[in-house]
Amino acid sequence: MVEAMRKLRADAESYQGWWSWLTTVDHKRIGVMYGVTAFSFFLLGGVEALLIRLQLSTSNGQVLDPDAYNRLFTMHGTTMIFLVVMPLSAAFFNLLIPLLIGARDVAFPRLNAFSFWVFLAGGLFMNASFFTGGIFQGKLGAPDAGWFGYAPLSLVSTGQGIDFWAFGLLILGIASMAAGFNFIVTIFNMRAPGMTLLRMPVFVWMTLVTSFLIIFAMPIITVALFELLFDRLYGANFFNMAAGGKPLLWQHMFWLFGHPEVYILILPAMGIVSEVLPTFSRKPLFGYQFVIFSGLAIAFMSWGVWAHHMYTTGLGTIANSAFAVSTMLIAVPTGIKIFSWIATLWGGSINLKTPLYFSVGFISMFVIGGLTGVMHTVVPSDYQQQDTYFVVAHFHQVLFGGAMFGLFAGIYYWFPKFTGRLLHEGWGKLHFWLMFIGFNLTFQPMMILGLLGMPRRIYSYGSGTGWDFLNMLATAGAFLIGLSILVFMINVVVSLRRKERAGADPWDGRTLEWSLPSPVPPYNFAEIPTVRARDDFWHQKYAEDEEGRPVPIVAGGAYQAEEEEGEEEAETGHGIHMPSPSFWPLIAAIGLPIMAAGFIYQESANLLPMIAIGAVITIVGIYGWALEPASE
Repeated sequence: MVEAMRKLRADAESYQGWWSWLTTVDHKRIGVMYGVTAFSFFLLGGVEALLIRLQLSTSNGQVLDPDAYNRLFTMHGTTMIFLVVMPLSAAFFNLLIPLLIGARDVAFPRLNAFSFWVFLAGGLFMNASFFTGGIFQGKLGAPDAGWFGYAPLSLVSTGQGIDFWAFGLLILGIASMAAGFNFIVTIFNMRAPGMTLLRMPVFVWMTLVTSFLIIFAMPIITVALFELLFDRLYGANFFNMAAGGKPLLWQHMFWLFGHPEVYILILPAMGIVSEVLPTFSRKPLFGYQFVIFSGLAIAFMSWGVWAHHMYTTGLGTIANSAFAVSTMLIAVPTGIKIFSWIATLWGGSINLKTPLYFSVGFISMFVIGGLTGVMHTVVPSDYQQQDTYFVVAHFHQVLFGGAMFGLFAGIYYWFPKFTGRLLHEGWGKLHFWLMFIGFNLTFQPMMILGLLGMPRRIYSYGSGTGWDFLNMLATAGAFLIGLSILVFMINVVVSLRRKERAGADPWDGRTLEWSLPSPVPPYNFAEIPTVRARDDFWHQKYAEDEEGRPVPIVAGGAYQAEEEEGEEEAETGHGIHMPSPSFWPLIAAIGLPIMAAGFIYQESANLLPMIAIGAVITIVGIYGWALEPASE
């Protein structure tokens, strides 16, 4: 055991340089790469949002022409959903799941690396569409049919923007599917001894639920995208009404994917908040089982609510009524979670740190988003609000006010575990208040604008509408959000340069990852832990007095006797075999965008051979991957 530890320390010291990042299969490094890449796309999507808000800040705006506005609007929505919130959640999955369940890595480390490189390839490929329309001459080539890609807009769109969009989403879907299967197998098969399903942290449960949603939802949008590409590239007639196709079919398929996708985006943030609140209230999560089963209920019910996006398409009274009822019912398990979070805080010994600020901000903003969502279940009300800015505000209330606040709570909470440094509290709270105020200053006026009748998806409005002041407020709020992100970036840079170390357990945490050094070594656990309780690390540190208050345990821990019994076995230990680095996942991922470019330009630029070249590169990557030794 000692010799194995020495070898791993030597490996860790040589774990340097750019090549080590290109070939890594360490779940923690892959999580960092997911996070940094997603945050880079977040900055890009934020710039797109600020340009949109500048255009709408005053009536008859001249910042963007209609074509550029449509393309930025499309890419903003696509970027924030598929390139920011989903991969930021994946970053937390990668960083935390093995640590929370007491494992040394994920079940399939190379598949994990492949998932990241495919995600990066898909994101870059999709954004390459900006350069297909003559960007240096002031013309954008990005998709222009909206992030939802409604037919027939996506069929009549000129240029290759929509093709890049569709192929990019297909590539991103491969990454998501690979990650989903990987985490399902990891959670079911690699839990530490004693880690039963009902001892798993809530974040692990939400990762499991999200992974199942991904593997069932992604095939639906995959089929829809293939049909769209066949219509555009080969003259098929799935959605072409002139040729007998049905544009409404796209809406059904998109939203049958799209509403589970909403919970793919929000459930990880719910899991993060469920870990942060018990730590900073110093009490267990209230209603642990109810929080878990409500997450399962949300996932199950999310498949039966898609048509509430389609009340105005003429589905009929019976269909509208059925989906109104199902949409109301899905609010019940969501409400259970909210009351459980509030009850966790109630009566706790509150420690007001930045992660708790963002968690409480998440709860408050998500409540507003949920209530405005319930308003859309009322069909006559939804008829009035369907294509107005009220829907835009509701959507952002859930996915920015909910998901992004929750994700930032997780960043502040687990940052010291993977860097060894605490983010500065003063800068963190400034970041929170700027973002919280900016968010409400942006989207509450949008709700009022929607109720006043301002349509969404318009690039300009007349001076006599009375919408100028509220739009100017929304634009000011958007720039305040931008300022808050700048504060966060400064905080990260300054904190990483600080000399003082955070320590292994700076928050007095409850779960297994806080038992490890900070930063976490490549092998995670020198000895796989044996779990004896929910929040096992907390019970190693504390007992409870007669009134249920935590009392520190004397040196040796709660399980000292049991550990002494197994001391001889622990000393002998067992060899630690970690997966070896590999560049084959990167090679396999490179072929996918090459194939996609070949399909798009097979006629106009005679690039048909690129399809074969890309396929060969991917096959060679997979073949080399299959023959490579699994570990050193």
